[in-house]
Amino acid sequence: MVAPHSALLSAEQMARALDDLARSIRGGQRPGLALALVGVRTRGVPLAARLARRLAEKHSVEAPVGAVDIALYRDDVGQIAHAPVLHGTDVSFSVDGREIVLVDDVLFTGRTVRAAMDAICDLGRPAAIRLAVLVDRGHRELPIQPDYCAARLDTAAGDRILVRVREVDGVDEVRKETRGDEGDRR
Repeated sequence: MVAPHSALLSAEQMARALDDLARSIRGGQRPGLALALVGVRTRGVPLAARLARRLAEKHSVEAPVGAVDIALYRDDVGQIAHAPVLHGTDVSFSVDGREIVLVDDVLFTGRTVRAAMDAICDLGRPAAIRLAVLVDRGHRELPIQPDYCAARLDTAAGDRILVRVREVDGVDEVRKETRGDEGDRR
């Protein structure tokens, strides 16, 4: 049984949250290192592009944007019944010696981030990898924490956080769906 969705962030609140994330990324940038943003497919990619625009427009920081597909890096890839759907990694710049900010919509167990770090490290040796997330919902299974986070939410393990972005979904919002333990987790 699924309860109604409850709105957590509106489009305006998401815009302010991204402004805050961009300011935090700029403030945390290590001197002398070139910065690049890499979004985790699917919704991390448009969020990374938006952050790059904000960094350029408001902080005069130019950062290329890439996309990483973690499908083949998942720790359960051999356990799922269906073949993974590949969307492709698209990083057109060298990661060597750069400060990479990995961007994702929701941080939950930490497994997606671990997979994304593996994918990035297969491309080269970054000087540092930082993590920026729109929502940290807790319930970590791996020792991974965000460096930059727009919202920390109290959730039950069975809840689902739905991040929708206009580039993919036609609307910007973050909602929570309360479920029993049997539902899809995100």
